[in-house]
Amino acid sequence: QVQVVESGGGLVQPGGSLRLSCAASGSIFSINDMAWYRQAPGKQRELVALITSGSSTNYADSAKGRFTISRDNEKNTVYLQMNSLKPEDTAVYYCFADLRISIGRPMYRYWGQGTQVTVSS
Repeated sequence: QVQVVESGGGLVQPGGSLRLSCAASGSIFSINDMAWYRQAPGKQRELVALITSGSSTNYADSAKGRFTISRDNEKNTVYLQMNSLKPEDTAVYYCFADLRISIGRPMYRYWGQGTQVTVSS
């Protein structure tokens, strides 16, 4: 079985920083893309940042210049460093990992359960 678990969320004041982590564990042969999405109350889930297995990155316009996505392939972990946080960044942050559990098996997207980020004074 595979588990994807996020951590690092919490309450932070505007202008503050948080670092989210997302670790994939279990029977994993290889991981392709990993990414962070977020969903604010009453809104659709939206992409925040994505990183490929080769560490190419893609960011939402709202994240550019403030957020940095990175990964540690040895730990099967993706990070999201969030700086200069704004109240509009308040949301549940989810990560996914596109991974293969064994050679010859298809790639499948595994999602975490989410971690709450609240930006408020």
